[in-house]
Amino acid sequence: MDKIIKNILKKIENEGYEAYIVGGFVRDLLLGKPSYDVDICTNALPMNLKQIFGLTQNSNGYGGFNLKIKKYNIDITTYRKEKKYNNRRPVEVEYINNLFEDIKRRDFTINSFCMDKNGNIIDLLNAREDLNKKEVKIIGEADTKFEEDPLRMLRAIRFATILDFEIERETYKSICRNSDLVGLLSSERIKEELSKILCSEHALRGLQILNKTGIDKVIGLSYNNVVFTSDILGMWAQIDCSKVKFSKTESDNISKIKTLVKIGKIGNFELFNYGLYLCLVAGEILGISHQVVNKRYKVMPIKSMKDIDITGSEIIKLLNVEPGKLISDIITDVKIEILNVRLKNKKYEIKKYILRKWTK
Repeated sequence: MDKIIKNILKKIENEGYEAYIVGGFVRDLLLGKPSYDVDICTNALPMNLKQIFGLTQNSNGYGGFNLKIKKYNIDITTYRKEKKYNNRRPVEVEYINNLFEDIKRRDFTINSFCMDKNGNIIDLLNAREDLNKKEVKIIGEADTKFEEDPLRMLRAIRFATILDFEIERETYKSICRNSDLVGLLSSERIKEELSKILCSEHALRGLQILNKTGIDKVIGLSYNNVVFTSDILGMWAQIDCSKVKFSKTESDNISKIKTLVKIGKIGNFELFNYGLYLCLVAGEILGISHQVVNKRYKVMPIKSMKDIDITGSEIIKLLNVEPGKLISDIITDVKIEILNVRLKNKKYEIKKYILRKWTK
């Protein structure tokens, strides 16, 4: 355990309270996976935590606090019961003094592990068995848990995807029964979970689970053949989802990637018109390696209009004409010839070409 985390647990315990790391960090530790999101649960109340850490306000939305220390994102939250939900958010919360009761409110058994400051693992729900079986199993009664918060269904699929686990049988059947509830989630929540699924090397399996549970129809998800890409926009460019909204920049880039894929190649014109980043993403979908795309980009004769070794003013002087559309047409023509490697990007060569073609 990193000294940073250990010192936080000690600081809380030194004031007479319990404190444990809980959830995904412990799970990932047991799986040998690196993790930097740390959830700490404690019986110290929010007012006690304020005093202990010298904090002035709640910052994680659940009566707890968020600390960012070096590479770690740390949430500290008081043991609680979530007594009433409204639109997937707990609107009535009771702070309690019982670790077991706090653990029972959580989503899946594999996220219920706790660890003390000495690195001892506390497994109150026999989660080790589910971890060994590689199963994602809901804590408590599945239908109730999913009705309280439909996001848990997408989270179950996300964990099954990124961990390459199965969803436990009764949990899976409940997801199938309650899949329509996912339609109540906001676009932002759906996008966030789907993006995490699509970022996984097992993304295709995640898409299959969404299909088999019927969630794909609920969120308007459709796709044909999907090629895994290292960039999330490359994944979004290969699927459609009516429930997900994108920013203008994201939409524009997704549209451009789709266009590049339709073109079916990455050459000088594609690199010039769309830039290296989008060509790298589209190249992955087309089966063109980053190495090949980068090499093509490196040897391009020009990468932007400013690279052309002649200016509009120089063309005006050369031809003794007025500024206007003619100059724009000539520059466009020169650009095309250079990108086609039929004209060297040298001023004297460009002038010779212009005089030959545009003074007839």
